[in-house]
Amino acid sequence: MKLQDKLNAFTDDLVSSGKIPESIVTALKDGIAGQIASGQADRALKAGDRAPTFILTDADSASVSSAALLARGPLVVSFYRGVWCPYCNLELQALEAARADIEARGASLIAVSMQNAANSRKSARENHLGFPILVDSGGHIANEFGLRYTLSPPMIELNKTLGNDLEAINGESSGSLPMPGRYVIGQDGIVAYAEVNPDYTRRPDPSDLFPILDQLARLDTTRRIAGR
Repeated sequence: MKLQDKLNAFTDDLVSSGKIPESIVTALKDGIAGQIASGQADRALKAGDRAPTFILTDADSASVSSAALLARGPLVVSFYRGVWCPYCNLELQALEAARADIEARGASLIAVSMQNAANSRKSARENHLGFPILVDSGGHIANEFGLRYTLSPPMIELNKTLGNDLEAINGESSGSLPMPGRYVIGQDGIVAYAEVNPDYTRRPDPSDLFPILDQLARLDTTRRIAGR
């Protein structure tokens, strides 16, 4: 089953089951509509842009350098909201299922969120992940990618109503989150693929990455043959 089919099934069950009141469902939909209308996604990095380099710590406080990973091959970066987001968890699980295919194409896979190390460890543990979960404290790297946005006070309170105290989860009080975004960065530091959607219930399938990574591999082979 494709990732989007799983996300749609989750949404349908959430709405039809009555697990959360209809008023909250409406408020969540309004929040998505507002984020779409904001135009934030149009300001995010796109294919052809140069990606910022970064060094972040993983869930165990070890430093991970994007430059070091790119020295080995292309880099797949997934920005997600946090372990509290069921849509993000389904995406992380789908990426883990595709990890062997991604790595077979010479690429590295990482995920980045603003949540603290403890919640990042929870993400890795509960989703059975074998790739690094990096801590972007304060969302500085998400901001460089054009993904960080500030929630309105009503949306912050709505999340608290749902048990998601972002200040406690992220360990800072900005009230901001990254829009879900997935990138492929080539070894030249240029974004080869970018998928950003202000509607967090919509996510691309991990298999969409394969043609991009295959193309990068072909380009690399051509350059080596040409002696570049």
